[in-house]
Amino acid sequence: MTDKKTLTLDVPGAVLTYDVREASARTDEPPLVMIGLPMGAEGFTTLASHFTDRTVVTYDPRGVERSTREPSTDLPGVPVHADDVHRIIEAVGGPVDLMASSGGAVVALELAAAHPEDVRTVVAHEPPLAAVLPDREAMTAAMQGIHDAYQAKGFGAGMARFIAVIMATGELTEDFVNQPDPDPAMFGLPTEDDGSRDDLMLGVNMLTLPPYEPSFETLKAGSPRVLIAVGEDTGEEMTGRAARAAAARLDADPVVFPGGHGGFGGGEYGQPADKPVEFAARLREVLAG
Repeated sequence: MTDKKTLTLDVPGAVLTYDVREASARTDEPPLVMIGLPMGAEGFTTLASHFTDRTVVTYDPRGVERSTREPSTDLPGVPVHADDVHRIIEAVGGPVDLMASSGGAVVALELAAAHPEDVRTVVAHEPPLAAVLPDREAMTAAMQGIHDAYQAKGFGAGMARFIAVIMATGELTEDFVNQPDPDPAMFGLPTEDDGSRDDLMLGVNMLTLPPYEPSFETLKAGSPRVLIAVGEDTGEEMTGRAARAAAARLDADPVVFPGGHGGFGGGEYGQPADKPVEFAARLREVLAG
């Protein structure tokens, strides 16, 4: 594993912290940037270790882990996060290849449309795009319900409802949306409210992600190679359904990767490892075209 250099970048309304792992030897390959949302740089530790022959850049989104966000009544939406990544790419030098996971994959699609000069290949792995789903209204209401549970009862309640939504298979119904909040203890989550309301995913993303729809026509006409990816173990959960629907909007099939939604994970954040070795090999293959 190459040593990483940690840097900061002042951007409007935030200070971003990002890590640069230089390639172990001279290479003509562009930097490989890995992004998530709300997941930070730590989540890509294992995946980055498989690409020591390339410069790898990871970062913490504004308001996550080491990156700060100024208090504001304006919630940072997808374009704001895409501009943050654009500024980091400017700092490290582009164009780059971009591996993006979950909410980061949504950000990657915005970046590729707004700043096509920044990227060569984009791999958008399971973007949670409610707007492309046939049950978009129910999914949007379910995500609003996650936010409301968090604001009313705290982290445990919000996260329990989030887990229930992301584990649901198939199209959501009105009955599902209106069901009572699940007990946080069922998922090993705290039942007491600690009073904090600074969680980016529960407090912000559940409001800003549902209405966002990528500019698919711009992406189809643009120069970057944009690939929507889905895990082979992801079934009819929301992220799998959204990935397949988004790929169809690009007149393409999704690129299948080993594992599930976190297929690249190697035990970060205390989660069980998925298929990081196989995922890294597939990513290398896909980036090579």
